[in-house]
Amino acid sequence: MELPNLAFAVWMFICFCASVDGYPSGKVREACTSMVPCHGGSPQLSPVHTITVNATQFNPGDNVEVHLFGPDFEGFFIQARDAEHLGSPAVGSFMLVDRRLSQLLTCGRTKNSAVSHTSKAKKRYINVYWIAPEDAPKRVQFLATVVKKYKTFWVKIPGPIISQPDAPSPTTLSHTTSEAVSASHPVSRLSKPFNASGCGSTKFCIRNPSNCDPESASCFFLSFHQEKSLVFIEMSGPSEGYIAFALSHDQWMGGDDAYLCINEDHRVHVSAAYLKGRSPPVLDSENALEDVSWRLVDGVLQCSFRRSIRLPADKGRFNLDASYYIFLADGETSEGGRIYKHRRQPLITSGIYNVTGLPQDIGGSRSPRLIKAHGALMFVAWITTVNIGVIVARFFKPVWSHTFLFGKEMWFQVHRMLMLTTVTLTSISFALPFIYRRGWSQQAGFHPYLGCTVMALTIFQPLMAGFRPSRHAPRRQLFNWFHWSIGTTARILAVVTMFLGMDLPALDLPEPWDTYTMIGFVAWHVGTDVLLEIHSYCLVRKVEVIEDDRVQILQSLTSAEAEGRLFKQIVLTIYVCGNAVFLIAFLSAVNQI
Repeated sequence: MELPNLAFAVWMFICFCASVDGYPSGKVREACTSMVPCHGGSPQLSPVHTITVNATQFNPGDNVEVHLFGPDFEGFFIQARDAEHLGSPAVGSFMLVDRRLSQLLTCGRTKNSAVSHTSKAKKRYINVYWIAPEDAPKRVQFLATVVKKYKTFWVKIPGPIISQPDAPSPTTLSHTTSEAVSASHPVSRLSKPFNASGCGSTKFCIRNPSNCDPESASCFFLSFHQEKSLVFIEMSGPSEGYIAFALSHDQWMGGDDAYLCINEDHRVHVSAAYLKGRSPPVLDSENALEDVSWRLVDGVLQCSFRRSIRLPADKGRFNLDASYYIFLADGETSEGGRIYKHRRQPLITSGIYNVTGLPQDIGGSRSPRLIKAHGALMFVAWITTVNIGVIVARFFKPVWSHTFLFGKEMWFQVHRMLMLTTVTLTSISFALPFIYRRGWSQQAGFHPYLGCTVMALTIFQPLMAGFRPSRHAPRRQLFNWFHWSIGTTARILAVVTMFLGMDLPALDLPEPWDTYTMIGFVAWHVGTDVLLEIHSYCLVRKVEVIEDDRVQILQSLTSAEAEGRLFKQIVLTIYVCGNAVFLIAFLSAVNQI
């Protein structure tokens, strides 16, 4: 690795640690030059804290008392710099008054040239002494960065300027204030919601659901509009926490260029970030965004900003004139502005797109196609084919026992065909998540473990059926019991597994209708099963007669069941049609995500 690249990697690692921990110990040497905490977001523009000193002039070696005070704050960072060149290194050194609240840091080659906090404990007043060096500049200005909370901070708050007695008349230091706030761009509020005009003609848009109106409370919207060397970006969606989009070279999280709009105490902070694996985003302390605006109304978060199409490689940002997969996500934040992992599967475009190329108006899917196929095939197998096959074997032996299909009784052929279809669909569906995840998923809870159990039972059932004893063999009764118990166990576990799978983010079915659909199907199947059992029982009771003071069965169970042929065929027809309704409802929901 070349030296600049190595330095950049080290810087990214440091900022990642800082973004997670927020410098609670106050050891912020990495911010010595910029005085910007690696918290991401934009600094506040109007300082509410004040720096004062007890002198207006100094000589080398003098001690100048410095005070920082204001509303409660958690962290701070104080330096003294050449007033004519605020970008120069810190000058002089400090001496502490209260070591419980403050500590000395070394910035550059000057020992004890900065002061910071020792903990996140709230404080209102800090008192230190600045010792003027022998080679002090003619004029010195004190600067402070103050952190109220994780995402609420002020950078380079300008303090008093003190000068040596022989210093020439001070020149206008108009650049002081501008440099003090140069770490952020002006932030304004949007006056109205975004709209979809120009989507597909003058700007590139992504909408979820497809073709939704950005003014509605359920629409996720992202647009890109090229303006010469800049791109104007709009992003909105229903979220009380944050919304974000990322540019990626693949459809997996990690190594991506991300942009977040984060709601903190009803103020929105907009920041670029870098995604490293599945770790929290590393927010960019040197924001490359311009003309930031935001709006938060009725639970809909909106933000807009401009960004250069191309940025220097050391900024770590992707160029916007290349093609990428685009992610769109939302989630919750804590009180301090820390973001949590999105509960929903992010929207991911189906292909790569160049947002500065041909304008398009596209949608996306919050569920990958392989996962959709997995859910659909399992539903067909364990909601439709397996249950019809069980009903045919359980109740249609006497009805179809004298009808043959390919040399075998019709009920057996239909049962076998449906069960083999179930095995085939389950086997194909079982492989799809492993292909998509490229291995085992650690995020799916008990769902994959139960799924593997169902798959094992599904394979074992036909293998055991292939070695079944003949109809009148002594062990046939034992086989029947094992065949029924394993099949019933597999069906119960399959339903439980599907209930768990429907709540996983990767499938993201509409709640609570997915649960209602499954509950409706279970009730439908159990009701049909109970109805046929009651019918069979009543049919047998009808053929019992009293003869010679003992009960005799005048007809066999088989012939008695045959008398109910019409009723059973009607029930089976209604049951199959009901299954088709549940299947269509489920597949429609899967197709819409």
